[in-house]
Amino acid sequence: MISTPTRQLALQGAAVIVVLSLAWPYYGWQAEAMPWQQTSLAIGGVALIFATLSRQPWWWRVMHALFMPLVWVTYHLAIDPGWFLLAFILLLLVYRGALSGQVPLYLSNPQTVAALDELLGKEEAESFLDLGAGLGSTVIPLADRWPDRQFTGIENAPATWLAGCLLGVGRPNLSWRWGDMWQMPLHEQAVVYTFLSPAPMPRLWEKAKAEMKPGSLLVSNSFPIPGVTPEFVIDVACSPPRPLYCYRI
Repeated sequence: MISTPTRQLALQGAAVIVVLSLAWPYYGWQAEAMPWQQTSLAIGGVALIFATLSRQPWWWRVMHALFMPLVWVTYHLAIDPGWFLLAFILLLLVYRGALSGQVPLYLSNPQTVAALDELLGKEEAESFLDLGAGLGSTVIPLADRWPDRQFTGIENAPATWLAGCLLGVGRPNLSWRWGDMWQMPLHEQAVVYTFLSPAPMPRLWEKAKAEMKPGSLLVSNSFPIPGVTPEFVIDVACSPPRPLYCYRI
């Protein structure tokens, strides 16, 4: 199976090949310099068509359409390369999960935290794990709400992990960890919460089935597990909708 980054690179590369294979012979025959502004716009248009025909999500279509025109704009701005390196480092510190596991930084809103608080009251769960905890926007308020229960958050982006570590200081029932969520054991957790993306959900389900104890609960914010029917769904009163898909092991 072709990975998502490889697929998107192939689509963009195909657009470049199609446009240049037509433009180079034409302008070479006319003995004219290639108009790179128009060429970049043409590549963006063809990439958009390819992304649409292959049914890519809307955000990938936008990125395909804008990528090459933005390359042309950036080139003419003559920005010092050091700024690009700095931007890359800063993005890596915050969005490392998007690069390593197709998991961007999503922050749970207060309405979701309130729904999870109500769920914990019904479940009477003694332990709660947030896989990809970000800044701790979920586990920190829940740890304050339930001081007699154990909460754990794991995050692999250095900047967000550090921010969550500082924000979570002074809570003895909160364990804040830096690491790979795929290496995090789940067998001691009564409730495991995730706000990831569609890409890792099948793998997460296999990990949950293999490690979580019977009766425990896997809760996914916004992204259902393909082909698996949740035991129940919590409709969170927020916009855009952020349903919680709850799967009993």
